[in-house]
Amino acid sequence: MATTKHLDDLTECPSCREVYTDPRLLPCVHTFCLTCIQGQSEDKQPGDELACPLCGKEFTVPSNGVGGLAKNFFVQKFLQMRELSGVESQVSHCEACSDGEVEEKRVATVYCVECQQKICETCEQYHRTFKATRHHSIVNIGDELVADTLFDALPENCETHSDDPLKIYCVECESAMCTMCYMESHKTHECSDISKVDGDLRKRMAGDVEKTSAGVEKYRQMLQNLEKEESELEETIVKIEDEISEKAEQLKQMIDAQKERLVYELLSLKQQRMKEIESLREEIERQLVSLESYKKYVDKVREKGSSCDIVRSASVLHDRAGELVTFDAFELKLVGLGHADVTFTSSNFVMDDFSESLGKLHLDINKAGINTLLVVCLGYIGLHLC
Repeated sequence: MATTKHLDDLTECPSCREVYTDPRLLPCVHTFCLTCIQGQSEDKQPGDELACPLCGKEFTVPSNGVGGLAKNFFVQKFLQMRELSGVESQVSHCEACSDGEVEEKRVATVYCVECQQKICETCEQYHRTFKATRHHSIVNIGDELVADTLFDALPENCETHSDDPLKIYCVECESAMCTMCYMESHKTHECSDISKVDGDLRKRMAGDVEKTSAGVEKYRQMLQNLEKEESELEETIVKIEDEISEKAEQLKQMIDAQKERLVYELLSLKQQRMKEIESLREEIERQLVSLESYKKYVDKVREKGSSCDIVRSASVLHDRAGELVTFDAFELKLVGLGHADVTFTSSNFVMDDFSESLGKLHLDINKAGINTLLVVCLGYIGLHLC
């Protein structure tokens, strides 16, 4: 059952946090209101690169501007379901008789899926009596079940020829179309009934989700490695600071200034290293968010999407999956980060130059350990992708 919470998740724009208005699908599979994207692209011209507000993935502005971005019909269905199952719909006026000569506007109580009209009890009786409409699907407005009922029943019509249903899939163009579009532009292309390609495309989506799921595990492992590095660094820093403090107590009268310098140097090393770790963590977490949101969205499309939703989305989702499971850049950055081995060498006697009486700090970056962890991660992912 499509609950109110599920509808909220799929119908609220991640940019403005409001219900979508004219939802548009970016190549990275994130959806935003057209007005939100327009606000992000005020200084952009067709052909310019524009970054997704959520994941930062860049795409080329279409020749007719951001208005040329694909509409997300899958989300649009959920917007219709949200409207019909909301409180506002329960006090809507009948759309069948409110424009007529009825003096008192009646409140709509049901929704006809075929006519796409909210109608009152009186009009419903006529609707169920007339031969042309007696077999139409009628659902109660505000009923929790309306969402699932409507999802399968809402019409799948062509954008260009609004009265013609989408029935044909062009293999060459990877798009769904009506019979008229086929006759006008795709007659020489390899085409098929959308119901026949639905199964294969769903299987391909399932494979893409499986690959991205393995990618999620890989990025989680990277984050665990970073957390381990951070934890070990913290422990080492604490231990060395204790050693420095102990040595400084023994020579406090002579070298308080030296103690402060060494602690400051140590904390500077820590700060610098923490910045490197945090920077890489943010990049990996951002990529992880993209993978998880991709997986969640594709699962929803596979679970709830019609054949048209599948064929519309399959190609861009497949391409995005290939982009999301490319880990080379992050692996190189993780190797480049290496392992910070901070040590402290204590002095056993007070030297003439007492600036080094406490000892010296040393920072050695051991990248071998990181390489080993990466080999283990690659082996794990390899087993899951084979």
